[in-house]
Amino acid sequence: MATGIAGFGLGLRTDHYRDFVDAPDQPVDWLEIISENYLVPGGKPLDFLDRIRADHPMVMHGVSLSIGSCDALDLDYLRALKGLAERVEPGWISDHLCWTGVDHANLHDLLPLPYTEQAIRHLVPRVAQVQEVLGRPLVLENVSSYVSYAADEMSEWEFIAELVRRSGCQLLLDVNNVYVSARNHGFDPRTFIRAVPAEAVVQIHLAGHEDHGDLVIDTHDHPIRDEVFDLYAFTLSTIGMRPTMIERDDRIPPLATLLAELDRVRAVAGAALADEQVTACA
Repeated sequence: MATGIAGFGLGLRTDHYRDFVDAPDQPVDWLEIISENYLVPGGKPLDFLDRIRADHPMVMHGVSLSIGSCDALDLDYLRALKGLAERVEPGWISDHLCWTGVDHANLHDLLPLPYTEQAIRHLVPRVAQVQEVLGRPLVLENVSSYVSYAADEMSEWEFIAELVRRSGCQLLLDVNNVYVSARNHGFDPRTFIRAVPAEAVVQIHLAGHEDHGDLVIDTHDHPIRDEVFDLYAFTLSTIGMRPTMIERDDRIPPLATLLAELDRVRAVAGAALADEQVTACA
């Protein structure tokens, strides 16, 4: 586990820059930044970043790596990411286990991979290349999905476990994404959680979604739903405590509202871990 990152965090968004600058003692243990928001030299985002970083540990989370694409990795992007990491000194750097474009065209979506042996063989050297440039393990997040491939040879959790084993990457476990994908594809989300290589999980994401009955969409614009809190409690009882944060990317409420929601995350975690201790002692 990375030094300095523990407990409960929030995603840093522009709406809350002034809150953190004016009151640096906000009751949050750490912050996650979207890496791409700070790769342009100079300007207000970097100024706010430096001021807020002085008071809060951070991790970096990207959306542009496209580790699963057939395009060559963007080395200029990776070098810029490394430069930002030297500035921020994050606990870790994460991105998504997905592809985001083809033929150098960005589709601006986090698209799922086929769960095949061929895809694993494609990913392993790319993960190694990223880790070599960054000089640290790469942390990859499971994405939400709405389609599956006829070519799939294994489940998503089997695919992830095998990729971790062969590449040495670490995991950002998005519990909301597990729930969304489980509903869309008809599997038990607890099966996914039980199969995750727990030793590789360094962080957990929680977020809201839209439930349309036969389709669940990962939107990050609602509070966390009760069913995701239930799955989060099951996750902690299964793998133990991990640094956990709330993602909110649209319809962003006042910081006080998110901090109140983070208090609920703390309470759910405390209850889940207490139940785990009681069970262990029984």
